[in-house]
Amino acid sequence: MSEPLSVVVITRNAEAALSACLASVGFADEILIVDSGSTGGTLGIARGFGARILNQEWLGYGPQKQYGAGQASHRWVLSIDADERASERLRASIEATLRTPACAAYAMARRNRFMGRWLRHGEGYPDWTVRLFDRERACWSDDSVHERVVVNGSVGRLAGDLLHESEAGLATYLEKQNRYTTLQAQALHAKGKRASMLQLVFSPLFRFIKFYILRLGFLDGVPGLVHISIGCFNSFAKYAKLRELCATTGESRLPDRHGSPPSLAAAAENRQKRPQR
Repeated sequence: MSEPLSVVVITRNAEAALSACLASVGFADEILIVDSGSTGGTLGIARGFGARILNQEWLGYGPQKQYGAGQASHRWVLSIDADERASERLRASIEATLRTPACAAYAMARRNRFMGRWLRHGEGYPDWTVRLFDRERACWSDDSVHERVVVNGSVGRLAGDLLHESEAGLATYLEKQNRYTTLQAQALHAKGKRASMLQLVFSPLFRFIKFYILRLGFLDGVPGLVHISIGCFNSFAKYAKLRELCATTGESRLPDRHGSPPSLAAAAENRQKRPQR
């Protein structure tokens, strides 16, 4: 007898891809939709697949997914995005694993579709990600973007691909990446991080060498080049936005004599002490 499975999907105006997503996880014992204000046909599609729907204001990617996992009816949870779907091989692997699960969580290879092509190298594949987990031994991080599953125990790997329709046109994809880099910069700033000139220059360069050359991204042709180039620019944009945030809050680019960056309160106090012109 298999462990019962809850599938959790967070949504907001996801009607374009949701049908394919939910059809691919129809083997689950429960489908739970956590919606944050959809205005189109998203909820109607979800109801058509017999999903349980919860309305929850947006909390950030990690907290939103963790809320869904906490509301699931079953211990084992598969978290999947609305623009993703489980391949037949992945479905069979999940079902076989849940008969006798040996680990606290399982990672799966995510294959990204970009500019009409399923990527096979670089950042596009295999993009290993933990999505199947025992919620009593794992949970989502509270990151607002690039969230991850934190596991207390061993992590196994599943056969089969999680198929990700990563963009619906370059313009839409670039808008999403712009939002992501802003959220990343804000999260780093909240932790007191700062960006150096070396990070601005070398982070995109190292990323290009790693994914385009060492991880054979060049074999994916023009889509691979564009995908990795946008990723490299994201590294640059994240640190550029972080420097802008530090500058607007008056934080020094250098640590104090004790080696620690000044706090925001200290920066505000220093501004008040400056002579008025």
